[in-house]
Amino acid sequence: MKALLLVLLFYVASSSAFPVAPETEDEDKNNQLVENYLQHFYNLETDKQSRFKNKNIKTVTEKLKEMQAFFGLKVTGKPDVDTLEVMKKPRCGVPDVGQYVLTDGNPKWERKNLTYRIVNYTPDMNQADVEKAIQKAFKVWSDVSPLTFKRIYDGNADIMMSFETGDHRDNSPFDGPNGLLAHAFQPGNGIGGDVHFDEEEYWTKGSNGYNLFFVAAHELGHSLGLSHSTDPGALMYPTYSYIEPNEFHLSQDDINGIQTVYGKNNKHLVIYNSVQPTGPTTPVTCDSKLTFDAVASMRGELLFFKGRYFWRKHPQMTEVDLNFISLFWPNLPSGIQAAYENVERDQVFLFKEKRPFADKNSFLFEIVQKALVTIHLRGERKREKRTGYDENSRSMDQGYPKKIINDFPGIGKKIDAAFQYGYIYFFIGTRQFQFDPNVKRVVSVMKSNSWFNC
Repeated sequence: MKALLLVLLFYVASSSAFPVAPETEDEDKNNQLVENYLQHFYNLETDKQSRFKNKNIKTVTEKLKEMQAFFGLKVTGKPDVDTLEVMKKPRCGVPDVGQYVLTDGNPKWERKNLTYRIVNYTPDMNQADVEKAIQKAFKVWSDVSPLTFKRIYDGNADIMMSFETGDHRDNSPFDGPNGLLAHAFQPGNGIGGDVHFDEEEYWTKGSNGYNLFFVAAHELGHSLGLSHSTDPGALMYPTYSYIEPNEFHLSQDDINGIQTVYGKNNKHLVIYNSVQPTGPTTPVTCDSKLTFDAVASMRGELLFFKGRYFWRKHPQMTEVDLNFISLFWPNLPSGIQAAYENVERDQVFLFKEKRPFADKNSFLFEIVQKALVTIHLRGERKREKRTGYDENSRSMDQGYPKKIINDFPGIGKKIDAAFQYGYIYFFIGTRQFQFDPNVKRVVSVMKSNSWFNC
């Protein structure tokens, strides 16, 4: 290949490559976590003098089922490992059912031109960075609605934004670091629309600590009248997740929500020639049109990458988990194009290309067998070639690139992903080809998401 290949290689050591299931913790501590969580976010009514073990177990079970259904967990009514993991995640302080009700019904701002004021600042960030993050958070919503936002510097604004600690006299105290990050109140007079950030969190403009832009944009959704979304890809999903700000796009679920309340942004009728901008949608596990960016076997599990998401599938379990890439690898970008595990070295490698070419071709790294990395050039030509890589010598094999069809007859040219799990599985669009390396032929063709029991 004549073009210089630049690749971002992400190496993850065994200690942080993939989380393991948490160990069983003290039962009383978990019971208290469940009680507090369901009280705060799912309207569990309890006697403050009673202990969890003496409460109405049926009520607790029903509330647990409600919470599990909201987050797409297996609905058991029991505080299993997956449920406890979600309960421990940093999140918004607004309940998932019910709201900080100020007025009956679903209140909204009756006017489109709103004001906001930054009452104070966090010492964690430069004031200019705080202002920029909050301005950008407002823009998220003004871009897709007729709302406008003007900053004022004194007096009462429609939306007052401040950093607070502990009990700050709004009947919703903060709980210290890594718990409730912030909360906001639905539109209304007085405290209505206001946003409070927990000052005991570490606020940042990057991936360390908690990104102020993402949290502010989420809370402003509440300030405008939106509730939490059950869509894990939505900005209004309750738990915190980080992605690179320059890769952020408001999801279609969020756009639909704000436009249901306030209508569309009419200026887009001119800018986009009467076509409203759309946002990304969260992939659906059993969608018949589902395709993958990369697939790999890691630590006994199968990982399927798609955009900013990946699925975890254990061969002996029927359930499959959809997660954000950033949840496990905070510094990785979306669109991982290949991943594989070096079992001997206990290392995990994730690949994504840079795009230094004027013709905008991009390289795609994939695994087709142990210690063999396949490179595909996603242009109009050469995408049928592969390159061998020797893990031991850490060098490219001689005689490569080779045409895929020579070693893998029956496999097409436009391969999206591949991995080995006994057989070699090639993913091409919505189809998956099971290739037997011993007889060198395709032995089965299946749906790409057949691993998910769809």
